[in-house]
Amino acid sequence: MTAQLDQTPVWAPPAGSAGPSFPRRLWRGRPEDHPRVRPALLGLLLVMGALYTWNLTASGYANSFYSAAVQAGSESWKAMFFGSLDAAGAITVDKPPASLWPMALSVRIFGLNSFAILFPQVLMAVATAAVLYAAVRRRFDATAGLLTVAVFALTPVAALMFRFNNPDAALALLMAVAVHCTLRALEQARTKWLLWAGAAIGLAFLVKTLQAFLILPVLAAVYVALAPAPLRKRVGQVLLAGLATVVAGGWWVAVVELWPASSRPYIGGSQNNSFLELTFGYNGLGRINGEETGSVGGGGGGQGGGWGETGWDRMFSANIGGQISWLIPAALILLAAALWLTRKAPRTDTARAAFLLWGGSLLITMVVFSYMQGIFHEYYTVALAPYVAPLIGMGAAVLWEERARARASLALAAATTATAAWGYVLLDRSSGYQPWLKWLVLVGGLAAALGLVFVAGLGRRLTQGVVGLALVAALAGPTAYTLTTLGEGHSGSIVTAGPAVAGGRGGPGGGGMPGGFPGGGLPGRNDGQSRQGGQNQQGGQGGGGGAMGLPPTGGLGGGFPGQNGQNGQNQQNGQNQQGGQGVPGLPGGTRGEGGGPGGAGGLLDGADVSDEARKLLETDAGSYTWAAAAIGAQNAAGYQLATGEPVMAVGGFNGTDPSPTLAEFKKYVTDGRIHYFVAGGGMGGMGGGRGGGSSASSQITEWVEATFKEVTVGSATFYDLTQEASGS
Repeated sequence: MTAQLDQTPVWAPPAGSAGPSFPRRLWRGRPEDHPRVRPALLGLLLVMGALYTWNLTASGYANSFYSAAVQAGSESWKAMFFGSLDAAGAITVDKPPASLWPMALSVRIFGLNSFAILFPQVLMAVATAAVLYAAVRRRFDATAGLLTVAVFALTPVAALMFRFNNPDAALALLMAVAVHCTLRALEQARTKWLLWAGAAIGLAFLVKTLQAFLILPVLAAVYVALAPAPLRKRVGQVLLAGLATVVAGGWWVAVVELWPASSRPYIGGSQNNSFLELTFGYNGLGRINGEETGSVGGGGGGQGGGWGETGWDRMFSANIGGQISWLIPAALILLAAALWLTRKAPRTDTARAAFLLWGGSLLITMVVFSYMQGIFHEYYTVALAPYVAPLIGMGAAVLWEERARARASLALAAATTATAAWGYVLLDRSSGYQPWLKWLVLVGGLAAALGLVFVAGLGRRLTQGVVGLALVAALAGPTAYTLTTLGEGHSGSIVTAGPAVAGGRGGPGGGGMPGGFPGGGLPGRNDGQSRQGGQNQQGGQGGGGGAMGLPPTGGLGGGFPGQNGQNGQNQQNGQNQQGGQGVPGLPGGTRGEGGGPGGAGGLLDGADVSDEARKLLETDAGSYTWAAAAIGAQNAAGYQLATGEPVMAVGGFNGTDPSPTLAEFKKYVTDGRIHYFVAGGGMGGMGGGRGGGSSASSQITEWVEATFKEVTVGSATFYDLTQEASGS
């Protein structure tokens, strides 16, 4: 059957012949394929790239946190190497820097702009789709590969994150490469391909640390169990691949740990200036148990933790379901059916190995995501997209070939029924969003499922109609969500694909803060999320909450805003913002520029900088190491991107890292290295609270406000660190 590995080489030119030229090979593809297959693939990839590029710049700088680091890296090779948030090298992002490198190089070539930052992510989307096709096509027919590409391209969260500047797109690409290389190694027990798989995992570690290791147990176990070689050799090959992982991911870690701390940026997200602490703490076990020092939330466990309820159904919840879960039920049904059909195959059967690798990777990642109690965002689920798509393509191919058997046709019908029913549920969660679509999906899917039960006895045209109807019903929902996502801009730290949904934090521009946030406030149903270029809707209302214990200065504005909705709540002492009410009861004190969508005083998005404020910071900026200092990385990023000058992010992302300390900051000021201090931003006052972390940023704020001259520009407040206040 087509599920078996095709042993025919892609090209086998006659002896002494150079074979076709590369352009012809690229256009023609495999000689056994229909002549239209390769043009269809190239056309599909081209359309995907064009769609993902369309309206790309509507997101502006997207996540200003990473855009600031990209801008810094485009000006300083040292900042680029370490992933520093500013060119002067004060503090790094809270991740390794590998995902920033392609964007920084792009900005070096094309200049600082939205397209230069985001287009590398689009290229990663096309590359991921091509890798998935190559992986599937080696064992299954071309239709399976093309279906895989289509499913991947039309996954809403993929359309979101492969047009965004977070690390998740690069991670998904490298995970797909790792599985593909492992599959190549399984064909003939070739060590080279297993080493490449290990190297891909190591590089992925430099993108998002320990998340890269989630699928390692699956890759290792499947290879040791199924590779066509003696057991001793298999184990040795896996150990060598592990060494490749250590080398590919460890070289940068070794450089950072051995580099004198005084001459490199502080490691953002850590409390002891250690990347190893960041890896195993905030970005490691802290994500599992919720104990993330300096975090904005987390903890709380399965009965409604700070980042949503955990449990087996988390991937299907209101927040997350529309991002990724459209075809997960079908993928699991097809996985089970395919493993049943290949149960009597030889141990080394590569088709079964493919199902085990893609299916195992999906399941282990889903389990971890479903039960992790620490920081979890909806867009993390893009990691599942490269696993779901091949299972759909391969599973459909295997069962279609065996459709004459009742169990195969029933499995196809079951997968179609599950997809139609679940698609109806997901679409029903989006009140007012294309209300006719859910009925098309449900009725069309059930009709197609009925036809698939009897497909073996149908004529050719009727069979084609049933297959076409099944595809339309299965892909209509995610396609609609994907097109909605492509048509809107997204910015901030928390972004979601598709329309707003009932009971969700989602929405195109980014969700609110997590539930269970310190002080007892709960975010509302942010039905009206930031939609740059989209239609504003009314935001939901948040629950009540007590004070967080933030200091009277430098705290968060009164309530986290919803996004571009009506009935917005004004920030206290700050710039008015639109948005649904959320988490009332937080004290005021954000006296800087208002944050953008999801901003909360610059905590979740870069600050909106007026022309007057920009001109102020640009004045004599060349005479200082940092034009300004601001609490929190997003707050600093807004000013840095607006001025092009280094802005120190005091306390890192949340303002809770102990960098710089008050003594260090005083020395910078005495040495004349910082010109202005931006009032407000971050959450530095939470040191010692549920989020933990340092209170150094609050100490710095108090000292600055008591010592230096206040300068007000529009709604923004600064302190001139070269002029002491009268009477101080």
